[in-house]
Amino acid sequence: MAEPKLIVLEDAQSLYKHAAEEIAHFAGEAICTHAEFTLCLSGGSTPAATYKMLAERFRLSVDWKEVQFYWGDERCVPPDDDASNFAMAQRTMLSHLGLQPQQIHRMRGELPPDDGARDYENDLRRSFGIDQGEFPRFDLMLLGLGDNVHIASLFPGSPAMGERERLAVAVEVDAPQRHRITLTPPVLNNSARIMFLVEGAGKAAAVKMALEGPRDRERYPAQIIDPPDGEVIWLLDRAAASQLSRK
Repeated sequence: MAEPKLIVLEDAQSLYKHAAEEIAHFAGEAICTHAEFTLCLSGGSTPAATYKMLAERFRLSVDWKEVQFYWGDERCVPPDDDASNFAMAQRTMLSHLGLQPQQIHRMRGELPPDDGARDYENDLRRSFGIDQGEFPRFDLMLLGLGDNVHIASLFPGSPAMGERERLAVAVEVDAPQRHRITLTPPVLNNSARIMFLVEGAGKAAAVKMALEGPRDRERYPAQIIDPPDGEVIWLLDRAAASQLSRK
């Protein structure tokens, strides 16, 4: 397993631009290779700015009709709720790209959490043509990083951290919108590429713990990202990287 690739940008705007460029590049690469790009989206403010840039500056650079959109986690709220990760992506990017409904694979947060997780798991199996015991392989998995080093909706101490068979599970977290749906560790780690997008001095301590802290995956969920056959990229602005010993 290769060491994570660390890329530090000067400021937040540089981070958004570089992230959008990388996503567009990976999309073109995947579409040329196997006529499709499977992209798993993250929530949060940093991805929102990146999605907006993709829709504006890169709308003509990517063959968007060949992109399939998925989500790493979702709050159990209606799809038009301000807290919805789908609503954020729809507002900033998806609604501007002329997509077909079948390209958008959202987690149905309006369902009871367990039902929503099973529904998403079934969608993943259909979309990727996989059987029981197999995991989808996303071309690119986008991840943010919480102040407590959580990723997707895998929080410190969550029972979902130990899940090895399910693709998606319902979780209850210590945060606003307590009830959520999240992809599981083996799904995240089966991705061809995993790219973290992290900005701001407020995330510096979390970045330090994730990359250089003691190995304790239960306490620092970002440390579960260790794909056996995939690339891990950390895109950070200088403020988020400020506590790292290697910059």
